[in-house]
Amino acid sequence: MHFELNGWIALGLLGQAVFSARFVVQWIASEHRKASVVPVSFWILSLVGSMLLFTYAAYRQDPVFILGQSTGFLIYSRNLVLIRRKSRVS
Repeated sequence: MHFELNGWIALGLLGQAVFSARFVVQWIASEHRKASVVPVSFWILSLVGSMLLFTYAAYRQDPVFILGQSTGFLIYSRNLVLIRRKSRVS
């Protein structure tokens, strides 16, 4: 199978890299605190990675991929809203 590295594939790979990096960030934060934690950067990377992957999925016209990324996008956005609200109260 031959893949030509064009802009769309590069975008998809970047999205996947950003999306995957969130687990490395979460792992490092947890190791640092010696407890399982989910830092804000996890949710930001989730949101950015999801947006990039959604864009790539829309280009590919893949309904399964589109649905999966759009659902996650809503969840990641909601978590960031909740975190922001909590920090305003504190």
